[in-house]
Amino acid sequence: MNPHIVSSFDKDLEEINLSVLKMGGQVESAILEAARALETRDEELALTVVEGDKAIDAAEEQINNQVVRLLALRQPQAGDLRTAVAVMKTAGDLERLGDYAKNMAKRVPVLVASPMIDGAAGALRRQARLVGQMLTDMLDAFARHDTELARDVIARDIEVDDMTNALFREFITHMMEDPRNITPCLHYVFIAKNIERMGDLVTHGAENVIFVTEGETGIERDKGLSTATIDTPRD
Repeated sequence: MNPHIVSSFDKDLEEINLSVLKMGGQVESAILEAARALETRDEELALTVVEGDKAIDAAEEQINNQVVRLLALRQPQAGDLRTAVAVMKTAGDLERLGDYAKNMAKRVPVLVASPMIDGAAGALRRQARLVGQMLTDMLDAFARHDTELARDVIARDIEVDDMTNALFREFITHMMEDPRNITPCLHYVFIAKNIERMGDLVTHGAENVIFVTEGETGIERDKGLSTATIDTPRD
């Protein structure tokens, strides 16, 4: 390949990677702010998270357009093509993470109007912080092609799974103790399950880092005990 074309490809890809990192920062803020709004019962902050999801959606669209343009103009070879595809997958995972953060924030007004469950929102915020730190490290691994850090992120997902199971047991206990707790606890169960899914998405992003760097797919990873299957819309 012409060295000038290679140089242009690298420059374009660097710009796209910076866009991904910027989008990742937006998503991390959304997750942490949604969790803080939940714990502090701050409806205004929750609304800010919901409205901010539009910027995350726009960022994904911009990145996809950048990648399509790169593929059309630069005609990358196999390794570079793998990188471009992984970038689009990572942007898609980040967009879904933003949706889950928005979903958490949307539940805040309902929970503010419901009986308070002592310690529940604080526990969910700790769970969200764990995922937020995994996301920070995944983005760092993405930026530096650090497969060791990516594997560390993957290994930590089991902590999120175990925390989700513990929260489920706690919420079920609250529901059994007092029927008035059923409505808020069901919302908390949905949130806990969504945060667990966030961990899975971050883990997938870490797997993309390894795929780009080493060409590996189908990476084996430990999972915690299965939680009940509870579906909730992303939007």
